[in-house]
Amino acid sequence: MINIGIIGGAGYTAGELIRILLWHPIAKIQFIQSNSHSGEDITSIHRDLIGDTDLKFSEPDFNAVDVIFLCSGHGMSKVFMETHPLPEHLKVIDLSTDFRQISEDNDFIYGLPELNREDIESAERIANPGCFATAIELALLPLAEHQMLNNDIHVNAITGSTGAGQKPSSTSHFSWKNNNIAVYKPFEHQHLAEIVQSMKQLQPSFNHELNFIPVRGNFSRGIMATAYTECNWSQDEITENYIQYYQDHPFVTIVNEILDVKQVVNTNKCLLFPSKYGSKIMIISVIDNLLKGASGQAVQNMNLMFGLDETTGLNLKPVAF
Repeated sequence: MINIGIIGGAGYTAGELIRILLWHPIAKIQFIQSNSHSGEDITSIHRDLIGDTDLKFSEPDFNAVDVIFLCSGHGMSKVFMETHPLPEHLKVIDLSTDFRQISEDNDFIYGLPELNREDIESAERIANPGCFATAIELALLPLAEHQMLNNDIHVNAITGSTGAGQKPSSTSHFSWKNNNIAVYKPFEHQHLAEIVQSMKQLQPSFNHELNFIPVRGNFSRGIMATAYTECNWSQDEITENYIQYYQDHPFVTIVNEILDVKQVVNTNKCLLFPSKYGSKIMIISVIDNLLKGASGQAVQNMNLMFGLDETTGLNLKPVAF
């Protein structure tokens, strides 16, 4: 049994993490910490879990767990690691952006299994990728492996409102979000750095622009990313190379038809549709931003760290309607 603690348990990603772990066959949640809800029932915040658990938000006991998930948000994980001496045996999976950049200042491994599975299996600390980054990296990794990223890359990606987190803001409340979409942080989104880092890991020569236009969608969850760049592969070569790259990765499927977000909502799947248009390759990538883009991938990483099949506890079914 893997004993688990969760730091920052009141947000959307923590809620999804709890939902998965409650039904994980090898996992047991020992504590869920929240600064603002200590002592309250978990179901007072995560209402979808009513009837599934009687857990309460409680103080952490790091000696009682094998792994902790950090769900407190960007900037807070670094503070937590600096201010909490942790037992040597304790593994850490961070869902914030704080440790995603490879650095001599930390020993975190970038937790994209389709890129770093062997390193994840032996890691003590994992930096879980960002949601946009996951969708875009999975779209581009086969090209990088074959040294085919030799021109500027253009990406347009739209995300559900849960990507902004649970705390309301002027651009996340219903009256603004409903029947509305908007571009934000064009060409300077925080996930750009980790995407470029991953491309350079497979193709060190990559030095072109990655032009990323993020869009806020008027739906709750899911990401659709559309990427295109110059590519001299034929359609048959595209299909063959994408299938070959992902043949041993159970959560990525290559399809030959236009995709929609509802095909992946409530799953840890990524569906990819790579196709040729003249001299360009276009890749459509769809994921659930809260699962493959966050909590599902975090559990996938946990499975690998503890020697389990990476699909354990993640046989989640899409919501069709």
